[in-house]
Amino acid sequence: MAHNHQEPFFKALLQGYLQTFKNIFKNSSIFTTMVLSIVLYSFFYPTAYKAETAENLPIIIVDEEQSFLSNTIIAQVAKSPNVKITEVTGNFEHAKQMIQQQKADGILLLPENLSNSVMRGETGGIGLYLSSAYFLKTKEIGVGLGTAIENTIAEQMQKFGKVSHFHPAIPIHQIPLFNTLSGYGSYIFPAITPLIIHQTIVLGLCMLIAGYREQKWRVKAPEFFGIYLAALSIGCMGCFYLFGFTFWLNDYPRGGNFWGMLFAVPIFISCVIAMAMVLASYLDISERAGHLIVFTSIPLFLLSGAAWPLQAMPTWMQHFSSILPSTQGINLFIQLNQMGVPSSTIIPKLIYLVCLTFVLMIWAYYRLSNTYKK
Repeated sequence: MAHNHQEPFFKALLQGYLQTFKNIFKNSSIFTTMVLSIVLYSFFYPTAYKAETAENLPIIIVDEEQSFLSNTIIAQVAKSPNVKITEVTGNFEHAKQMIQQQKADGILLLPENLSNSVMRGETGGIGLYLSSAYFLKTKEIGVGLGTAIENTIAEQMQKFGKVSHFHPAIPIHQIPLFNTLSGYGSYIFPAITPLIIHQTIVLGLCMLIAGYREQKWRVKAPEFFGIYLAALSIGCMGCFYLFGFTFWLNDYPRGGNFWGMLFAVPIFISCVIAMAMVLASYLDISERAGHLIVFTSIPLFLLSGAAWPLQAMPTWMQHFSSILPSTQGINLFIQLNQMGVPSSTIIPKLIYLVCLTFVLMIWAYYRLSNTYKK
């Protein structure tokens, strides 16, 4: 007898699953949001950061001494791929005006007492003035100039080592662990990928369910789980496509913990779907879904801790961000895909996402089975 009751349920579940796919493909807006946008983002985002690191950033060199040492430093700086010397001048005020006019991003000041200072074992008084309007540019210029200056002065100090008490410090070598190229694309795209999946599912499902509710629709259990499974299929395929093909195509760090990633993806997607269903139950028309995306995407990324450390944020903001599935997902997949942490390390995040999924699914089912647009 129990078998007879189960058979109609699973038949209705399959119908709900297939009907959801049909409705998604039939509605061009939802299909574009949930399916085509993933393909678009997979090529659009990485293309912008193809170079990985900023190169040929314009700088001005103010050479007050015009000596052999200063010429050597200028020659070494010119070899750096990070910077491009736009002008060599002896007028610091002129160089400052060029920065203000955004014709250059940095000034390298070689003072008139540079050679004598180096011979005495002093630092040389070299000045590096950087426009902090763009932090990424500031970093790359600092790396390019710092390396060139360090190497040149080290050579000069070795020449004067016998007549000076100065001894060069032991060099420090920085070795990146996970982002081996220290590239911006390898940093930003893996961090934003879970948020892309998150936002496309939330927007697409909210549009779909809000459209149903405009027709005074009340969900039944098989249909509810059919919608969930259809969205789960799309979300998982989107994750596997981005984490697999797109990361491979652009040579981003990947595959650190492959089996852990496979296990974590459906859990994360389930939580996002449940949250989307809850949000959709409060929308009266499908167009309202766009309002959610407009003001949430950037705050969600900032609250993930990928753009700015969570530890540097106010305490209440840290606690609030830890509640969000997007924060858990972004950090979860950075750990799995890039860092390759053991699966045991991310168990607390998975447990939280599973518990949150159950709470949100119950909430969503209660809302969608008892309310409709009035």
